[in-house]
Amino acid sequence: MSYQSVFQPGLFAGQVVVVTGGGSGIGRCIAHELAALGAHVVLIGRQVAKLHDVAGEIVAQGGRVSFHPCDIRQEEAVKTTIAAIVVAQGRIDGLVNNAGGQYITPLEAISAKGWEAVINTNLTGGFLMARECYLQAMQDKGGSIVNIVADMWGSMPSMGHSGAARAGMVSFTETAAAEWAKSGVRVNAVAPGYIASSGMDHYPPEAGPMLREMRNTVPLGRFGTESETSAAVVFLLSKAANFISGSTLRVDGARPQVRMGWPMQRPDDQALQREAIKPFDGFHLSQAPKVLQS
Repeated sequence: MSYQSVFQPGLFAGQVVVVTGGGSGIGRCIAHELAALGAHVVLIGRQVAKLHDVAGEIVAQGGRVSFHPCDIRQEEAVKTTIAAIVVAQGRIDGLVNNAGGQYITPLEAISAKGWEAVINTNLTGGFLMARECYLQAMQDKGGSIVNIVADMWGSMPSMGHSGAARAGMVSFTETAAAEWAKSGVRVNAVAPGYIASSGMDHYPPEAGPMLREMRNTVPLGRFGTESETSAAVVFLLSKAANFISGSTLRVDGARPQVRMGWPMQRPDDQALQREAIKPFDGFHLSQAPKVLQS
């Protein structure tokens, strides 16, 4: 099998797209789809073994891929990594700022060190990657940047550090779209809601019941798939979105629209199979998170 994208084959032929956090989860899925559509995908992450494995998967499907281990929180490492990519590939047409992470804890229990770690991963690292791609590759040739944020609309209780970082990234997206338009660079964001991804398995076991229950707070009555998130990213990177910049595309099944006191009615099993809302999963290597299998 191969990736079953809804987009035109060869859509990104000849293009080089960098995907941070490409060694697992949503980033892995995005990398596979971009490679299936003809892009040379450059995987970025901290764990070489994961990058190596995903690169092997893409090569086995006939895709073009390379990888560079990098801690995106380190400014000099980011500068060096982007320079190496430009030397090796000659260009960078797209950047998907997907790398991120957080942990569950109330605000009063977050230390300064913990706060900084999450801010640096989810905001500062994305800024550094975008800035260097712009300066070293896109300023003279144009390009497209997609920042992955989160469903932080109206707050993120127990993940206040991540909510602050993601909100900051939305603001950065809007500012960069305005400032870099002169160079022919578009900057957008994708905000995934509750997506059934391997990232769910990074939370402690006691979070399992809460994670499994989250789909019941979504008007569409289910979790989203990695492929549905990837499709939003691919659209924003594509020429079909050439007049879209500074926007944040939500992929969340209308979850932020839920209001206390409103008796939400979720689709039944029959309705969930209707074409307009049934899950799309084009990723041939997709696996449900372990926490959702129990």
